[in-house]
Amino acid sequence: MKTVKTYTVLFIVAFSLLVTGLTSCLDDLNTIPLDPEELVSDVVFGDEIGPYQELLAKIYAGMAISGNSGGDGDPDVAGVDGGSQASFLRGLWNLQQLPTDEALCAWNDVGIPDLNYITWTSSNVFIKGFYYRLYYQINLANALLRETTEDKLTSRGVSQSDQDKIKSYRAEARFLRALSYYYLLDMFRNVPFVNEDSPVGSTLPPQIMAADLFDYIEKELIECEPDMLDPIVGYDTSNYGRAHKAANWSLLSRLYLNAEIYTGQQKYTESITYSKKVLTQSYQLDPVYANVFKADNHKSPEMIFPIRYEGEDTQTWGGMTFLLSSTEPSDLQAEVNAVGAWQGNRATSAILKTFEREYQHQTDNRFSMVRIDKTKNYEITDPSLFTDNGIPVVKFYNRNSDGTLPPSNIAFTDFPLFRLGEIYLNYAEAVLRGGTGGDAATALQLVNNLRKRGYTDDTAATIIAGELTLNYILDERGREFFYEAQRRTDLIRFGKLTGSSYLWPWKGNVAEGKSVAEHFNVFPIPADDMGANENLKQNTGY
Repeated sequence: MKTVKTYTVLFIVAFSLLVTGLTSCLDDLNTIPLDPEELVSDVVFGDEIGPYQELLAKIYAGMAISGNSGGDGDPDVAGVDGGSQASFLRGLWNLQQLPTDEALCAWNDVGIPDLNYITWTSSNVFIKGFYYRLYYQINLANALLRETTEDKLTSRGVSQSDQDKIKSYRAEARFLRALSYYYLLDMFRNVPFVNEDSPVGSTLPPQIMAADLFDYIEKELIECEPDMLDPIVGYDTSNYGRAHKAANWSLLSRLYLNAEIYTGQQKYTESITYSKKVLTQSYQLDPVYANVFKADNHKSPEMIFPIRYEGEDTQTWGGMTFLLSSTEPSDLQAEVNAVGAWQGNRATSAILKTFEREYQHQTDNRFSMVRIDKTKNYEITDPSLFTDNGIPVVKFYNRNSDGTLPPSNIAFTDFPLFRLGEIYLNYAEAVLRGGTGGDAATALQLVNNLRKRGYTDDTAATIIAGELTLNYILDERGREFFYEAQRRTDLIRFGKLTGSSYLWPWKGNVAEGKSVAEHFNVFPIPADDMGANENLKQNTGY
């Protein structure tokens, strides 16, 4: 079990001195930027390092929980539900999974069916909630960077040793801001732009185009990398969960892999470069695939950068509690050790076919998480039905790898935002797409290593060079990363999310699936922000 009190700066909510300044400005539909005088001032920040740590802690906390009072209480983002609509992980999962072949949600909350069917509009509250969560995270990072310049720290009498520590905090804040901008680029493309140098107050932020935002993210990641912590492999009691150089390289690997979609320019060579940086570290595939998703997954040698969950200290309906409870059927609640068994989210038969395209999929232990019961209707005939309709996927467990239980049924399972398996497949795909600096033999070996971890039969696991194609990579990503909030991005990169080249049940709100318009590859800028900022132009098609 993790030690909850270890390096609590990353997981407790900032002290009450800061809390009053962390409420959202969404009431007037203009969250950008926050008034720094509400959050940061010389009254709060002085010569002690504590308040700077607390603000960094709040940035991390915003990825796990939704409010200042812990969990979803006193939500950061007003105007939407803090737990279901404005939480980082739940928002990421909903927008990355529900529009794809892997998941469908039976809840009829306004906005959910439109995510299932790829029929959303700019008024979708779940799109709006995640959009504003990302900007909230960006505003926090901007505030920290404004208040930690060398001049300000020196004028406040901060010691040189503390300034050296704060230098790494700044690098982490820049990485976390770049991560939020990455998701904005991936999902919305042309978005409002603010950084620590932006004017504050009532000035409306300008819109940055996707290619320029790509360049900004790239530049930020490259510049902040030298000041980040060295790669953390395994459970480091003082630094586990903090962003470090390998997390930076992993994000660059992913950014470059998708560069052609974002900018029209191929960057596969660069993706290989940064994948190789991660591969030179001491990360290893977890010998047991399922252990990557259990309550003690902080021990996994594969974990690069997680969103950490610590039971009651991070209790929320918007994070791992949501993933644990929303996907499991009631008869597995005790096995999973979750607070509920809602099974609002289930898979369509397309996820079964992804595994069945692998000729010996029954020996793939990843497939055991797809709970096929041929006595029940695993085809979704009615998307609103919760039971006997669709396929339960039980991937995440609030149980330790040895079968023991953590202290409570509140989630202790960390969410793997970046892990080594992704780097293996990023490298292989970038090689297949023509990137240089890598080689086909290494790509094949990495894929086979990943498969050998998944399969109980090494012979069945091994593929030959002629079988390693881009279509194979897409399927293998589906088998390796299902329910890990990557599928939408993958399908878009392969030209499969929209159009008619790939259909799955209920795509386009038709049982057998139908073609959907290409503009759905990008989400709309929320109507609220469009109405509040005259500098913005809506994405095509909305």
